[in-house]
Amino acid sequence: MVTTNELSTEIILSHLQELLGEIRLDWIPQPGNHLELNGISYLVLERHHQYQYKIGGYYLHKIRLYVQINDSNLEKTILNGHWIIGDYSCVYNAQSELLRCTVNPLGPCQGCRDYELRQP
Repeated sequence: MVTTNELSTEIILSHLQELLGEIRLDWIPQPGNHLELNGISYLVLERHHQYQYKIGGYYLHKIRLYVQINDSNLEKTILNGHWIIGDYSCVYNAQSELLRCTVNPLGPCQGCRDYELRQP
């Protein structure tokens, strides 16, 4: 059986579907975790498992992580005990720590032409 420190992990830039590299990790990142690759910080959005059949059953063979660049300058706010990114006053804000908004997910919020004030 393959252990986690032997797992090949593909890092894919989510919005471009671009393979950034393949590394071996000694931990299995969850969505919302941060990962550094070649000096750039990324936020894990999704994790996919690829299994391989060997005698005796299926084994975890590879992990694919779909990431976005983790901009340390993101607007962050605590809402109901959870971190969200982006401008909460806009109706399109996704109220998520992973996704900024539904119409402009990569941001920035400031100067966005789709901004619409959320009604109280």
